[in-house]
Amino acid sequence: MKVHEPYILFEDEKHKFIWLGLDESENEKGILTNQYLIVHNDKGYLLDPGGYFVFERVYENTVKYVKPEKITAILFSHQDPDVIGSLNLWVDVAPNATFYVSALWERFLPHLGAELKNRIVDIPDEGMVIDFIKAIPAHFMHSPGNFHYYDTYSKIYFSGDLGAAIFKDKWYLIVEDFDSHVKLMEPFHRRYIASKKAIDAWLKKIEGLEINVIAPQHGSVFEGENVKKFINWLKSLDKVGVDLMS
Repeated sequence: MKVHEPYILFEDEKHKFIWLGLDESENEKGILTNQYLIVHNDKGYLLDPGGYFVFERVYENTVKYVKPEKITAILFSHQDPDVIGSLNLWVDVAPNATFYVSALWERFLPHLGAELKNRIVDIPDEGMVIDFIKAIPAHFMHSPGNFHYYDTYSKIYFSGDLGAAIFKDKWYLIVEDFDSHVKLMEPFHRRYIASKKAIDAWLKKIEGLEINVIAPQHGSVFEGENVKKFINWLKSLDKVGVDLMS
């Protein structure tokens, strides 16, 4: 099983958007997940830091780029354990971080054993702006309280579970052959997105956004023309979720 080192998706003199690596042996414990770190003016912003068993890898790769006390925000797309399961560990190692999650899920977080006190911000259904990051509503894509995060500086769109792919053979970070990649995405999207109506509502939310890269929490990253291909593919899905339940 191969260990993949972090990969920088965007970088200039004051801003980095980093994919935080992957250990393919993690697939033996649970589904493979992607974690991302934004460093802006020496402050860190973690996106979906992941479950308990990936914490060591994510932490070690994070501190290569930013000191733990400089982590300003930890942002969660939704409530699943592969997204939020390491929360109680990050509370301790990132003492100055504020945690952002849908207002729908905030009261569930104490069940993870984390003492958050005044360190949590509820994201309202309509979304909000967190410094240079926009929390984009993506409800029912697949969670009923779901947000994506758009980095207005790098034009990278973190899409949470949207774009998830389940690999049967070789894993890869960047999508090159979109048509082949669709086969790895379609079963997940047909089952886990609530309805075609949810897709249409999300498409309206991203109208007008300049998106150079789509970075999902599972699967592979879309760059360049594959960004448009992915969005157009989602538009083409006629029935998903409850649309298929008869």
